[in-house]
Amino acid sequence: MEKQKLILIGNGMAGVHCIQQILTENSEKYEITIFGSEPHVNYSRIMLSSVLQGGTSFEDIELHSRSWYEKNGIRLFTGETVTAIDKEKKQVATDQNRKVDYDKLIIATGSKPFILPLPGADQQGVLAFRTMEDCRQMIEASQSYHKAVVIGGGLLGLEAARGLLNLGMEVDVVHLSDYLMDRQLDSEASVMLQKDLEKQGMNFLLKKSSQEILGNGHVTGIRFDDGSSVEADLVVMAVGVRPNIDLAKETGIETNRGILVDDRMTTTEQDIYAVGECAEHDGSVYGLVEPLYEQGKVLAKHLCNHPTPGYHGSVLSTQLKISGVDVFSAGDFKEDDTTKTVHYRNDMEGIYKKIVFRKNKAIGAVLYGDVKDGPKLRDAIIKQKVLSDRDKTRLLDTAGSDDTFLAELSPDAEICTCNHVSKGDIIHAVQKESLTTCEEVKTCTKASSSCGGCKPLVSDLLTYIHSAQFEEEAISMSLCTCTTLAEDEVVNAIQRDHLKGVQEVIKTLNWKTKTGCSICRSAIAYHLDVTSTDGSCQKQASDTDNSERELVQADGEYAIIPQTYGGVLNPRQLRKLADLADTYPHARFALSSDQRIHIHGMKREEWNKARVLLDMPVLQLGTHRVGTVQTSVNSYGCSCDKSRAIQLAAVLDEQTERLKIPAPTKIAVFHCVHAKAADDARDINIVRAERGWELYVGEKNGASIRSINLLCVVTTVEEAGEMVMALMQYYLQSANYLEKVSFWLSRVGLYHIREVLFDEELRGYLLGNNNLGGLNKKQLIYS
Repeated sequence: MEKQKLILIGNGMAGVHCIQQILTENSEKYEITIFGSEPHVNYSRIMLSSVLQGGTSFEDIELHSRSWYEKNGIRLFTGETVTAIDKEKKQVATDQNRKVDYDKLIIATGSKPFILPLPGADQQGVLAFRTMEDCRQMIEASQSYHKAVVIGGGLLGLEAARGLLNLGMEVDVVHLSDYLMDRQLDSEASVMLQKDLEKQGMNFLLKKSSQEILGNGHVTGIRFDDGSSVEADLVVMAVGVRPNIDLAKETGIETNRGILVDDRMTTTEQDIYAVGECAEHDGSVYGLVEPLYEQGKVLAKHLCNHPTPGYHGSVLSTQLKISGVDVFSAGDFKEDDTTKTVHYRNDMEGIYKKIVFRKNKAIGAVLYGDVKDGPKLRDAIIKQKVLSDRDKTRLLDTAGSDDTFLAELSPDAEICTCNHVSKGDIIHAVQKESLTTCEEVKTCTKASSSCGGCKPLVSDLLTYIHSAQFEEEAISMSLCTCTTLAEDEVVNAIQRDHLKGVQEVIKTLNWKTKTGCSICRSAIAYHLDVTSTDGSCQKQASDTDNSERELVQADGEYAIIPQTYGGVLNPRQLRKLADLADTYPHARFALSSDQRIHIHGMKREEWNKARVLLDMPVLQLGTHRVGTVQTSVNSYGCSCDKSRAIQLAAVLDEQTERLKIPAPTKIAVFHCVHAKAADDARDINIVRAERGWELYVGEKNGASIRSINLLCVVTTVEEAGEMVMALMQYYLQSANYLEKVSFWLSRVGLYHIREVLFDEELRGYLLGNNNLGGLNKKQLIYS
């Protein structure tokens, strides 16, 4: 199949990250061309401040070398700007008189620094702080001049000021507001930051509006609108950026502040997309790395025709470290009549913490001096966790030591929010690759490779992993001893290379042993089944396993378990059972806890004849099955209607009968809340309540229940059935081999699962996937 032509305009962080995700989703789908206006490969623009501050070099902030582009077959044109897009011909033109055709086009032109339109702003010595070239000019200027003024007291301006201080310059920071970083900090944290930075040598001119840049060809100072002035040999503009949308506007693509996009990052023109700082989604333009990467991931899945819930905006969080000063903020931390706050302040140690709540949910936080609680707070804000009053105050509990704090973090807690690298990801990488330095962790996992704000936490975690106190359960480093590949790497290879058989997988992925072992052969066979595009492998596996073979008992006799959906028998089935009992009087009929009749005592030669006489489906058995759906049908002490619960159980029994899943799973349907109290020990509980049907998922460790969580509430029994089947299908697709539902829930997260199931498009995909089809709606419509 011929590859489609994909062009990326912009060689920055957002666009290239999207390309990287496309290569992960399907490396064979596109012939990729990238145009970048700067004469460099892709680099971390956010790390320019570290270069300026002397903490790293230009070479160290490169994210992808030229060999990466070559290895992935990407045509890269650096120092070349796309000047026009022909929508009809589907072609772009550049300032080098080059014309290239496309099938799909991504615009990732980023932002342009905003230069204040002041008299004298065109003189030498007036710079922006946006590109690698800007950074080089500032370093060169520091060798000839001694006095710098930075206009802008935001995140970028302060980082630029710190860098110029390190270069030996005297620095004034001019800011229009009355406190620093007013978009990222509240006034209390800002005042603490100002005092600490003044101790380091910065001077601040607050509530100042620049009127004119003084000089005669080269800058000599700045005059303000209040008549005062300040001397300067170098002026750095750090007052913000504007989305670079000129090319899109000239093309006729609809724009506002940015290029307008929908949830799939599609513009108003067919086959043209936008990501990054140039894109405007639902009225918002984002300038932080994390949302830009989230956009790129969504677009990559969309372009590769893979299901995606779409992009629905981001909760912003900021973390920076300026010469020993730690700052973190997330969400909406402004207070009003609808909010309450929890404060902590310690002036002796320079620590300040504030969490803002609306009702029982955290909506924003500011941390200063001690930002270790940042991942925990960010998780609570994003997942909108409902918190008790006691839990609210405990969010600011500071652990006694770094090791204790890191030990308390869950494996899925994000250490690097830009690249979504969790604590578990880093532990896995350190153990698998024997990593010993932060630089090795960055190379292997991408943690701290973007903004660098998480580098102290990465360092602390690395120290903790190598300490004697580290006693966490070892992360499985490979599928088995036959290979060094982890399970997800094997699955990705099966899908990427369209591998069809167990031996083909073993051979293609260079197994250490020629035939593998029982562990990896079973796991590969399972994943081949569930990744089959037409569902045939899964169906064959279901039809040819041991589910309908003779059930041999310990005493040498044989058993039959008739399938009765929902535990319900009709008159014809009862007569068949009675006929069987008359024909084989030595057989024993027993009611089991699974709400089925088990027929024991059959002889080998009687088994096939008994099956024919019974003329009923036989219960499917096996290690990868959904167990019989349990119902609470007893009438002791409860007169609630049971018919709908029984009918729902019957439908789920039938729908899950041949479903092959990673690990055995139990489902129960309760006709009322009184019955639910009798048994919570199921992976999925469905309860009839006054407001509709409540779906609960259980987290457990072995036989002990940890918690039962409410997944959702739906109005109709039909919706309940659809939600359960969509949940089972998503579990089938995303869980590891032999990973139980409870552990899958802990790993993936309840919030994420809700996002998937509540998206109508994704839920429809799940219900229709692998030949499962949707639920039979006629079966779920009752009188």
